[in-house]
Amino acid sequence: MRRVVITGLGVVSAAGVGRDAFRQSLASGTSCIRPIQALDTSMLKFHFGAEVPGFDSSNHFSPKESALLDRSTQFAAIAAAEALTDSGVSLDPSRSAVVTGCSLGGKVTEEATYRELFAESRTRFDPFTIPKVMMNASASCLSMRHGVTGPCFTVSTACASASHAIGQAFWMVRSGLVDAALAGGTEAPFTLGVLRAWESMRVVSPDTCRPFSKDRAGLVLGEGAAILVLETLDAAQARGARLYAEICGFGMSSDASHITMPSASGAAQAMSAALADASLSPAEIGYINAHGTGTPANDPTETKAIRSVFPTPPPVSSTKAIHGHALGAAGALEAAATVLALCDDTLPPTANFTTPDPECDLDVVPNQPRRTQVEAALSNSFAFGGLNAVLAFRHL
Repeated sequence: MRRVVITGLGVVSAAGVGRDAFRQSLASGTSCIRPIQALDTSMLKFHFGAEVPGFDSSNHFSPKESALLDRSTQFAAIAAAEALTDSGVSLDPSRSAVVTGCSLGGKVTEEATYRELFAESRTRFDPFTIPKVMMNASASCLSMRHGVTGPCFTVSTACASASHAIGQAFWMVRSGLVDAALAGGTEAPFTLGVLRAWESMRVVSPDTCRPFSKDRAGLVLGEGAAILVLETLDAAQARGARLYAEICGFGMSSDASHITMPSASGAAQAMSAALADASLSPAEIGYINAHGTGTPANDPTETKAIRSVFPTPPPVSSTKAIHGHALGAAGALEAAATVLALCDDTLPPTANFTTPDPECDLDVVPNQPRRTQVEAALSNSFAFGGLNAVLAFRHL
């Protein structure tokens, strides 16, 4: 089997548009959670989110392009363009793949359409409404914009979507099915309908996200996209490409138990599967980017899962306190954060950490980034529906 490396990264996040803004927020441990600007939140019980600040589609797309692309697809298109420029790879159309993750699809377009239908009693609608709201809009957009004619699809597995997408793309490149892939995820959930639905679950923090802290009060929603360029190590070295890290393993599992409550055994099974796929021992892992939602249920369950796989757990941090919980894009943002941690020899912190919780007895890299080199790392994604996906990366 062929070794697979990451040669390009593109990111749109609550830190801003671009990989550098994201990188700086991780390196400084700066939380990008702020008052929500997309809509009036006075009728909601929470008012904070991790939005892409000051996003203006006219800075990136023509009026015609903007009209055809939902906000979530726009994020993916921007991130993919940055990743390809960063990589410098020339994609062979039929030997390349596009695999994206998305949990919600084009909710901004969908909510606007329902408003026109029910509140404004309109009878005529944008004929491109369906192409804008469909879950695979981002994958199809990237395929068309970059001429990729190989495998192209979207994975929708709630908060594990992007990690499943990256893992599937990795396996395709490693096996020889394709030679390169654009892989990642995107999400734009800031609409009243989506926020109301999350409010009803009573898992959203009223102020900020404090993963692993005893006083944690829930997750904070985020938005954005991250796209990785995956290619074979041999091809990347032959063209003199800069190598961020190697992606070396992928594991997944299903809890088969509860639709929302996490399972330590399911999470542990996915981590063990990723280690086995990468031919890594637990002792070789020097960092874990946790799913770390900051909810009362997730963090101690994830701690239990980590301790069941790692007799001596490595440093663990949750970057959701920095970029929010971006749902279907979360695994892509966190994969990018893990890759940058390996590349920059700096572990991103768990921001907003206050009081240790005995049920979360891990080294959570509290509040300050940590300069250290690690040889390998995991990135965890555990989704509603009991769907787990874990990616393994190696330092180069």
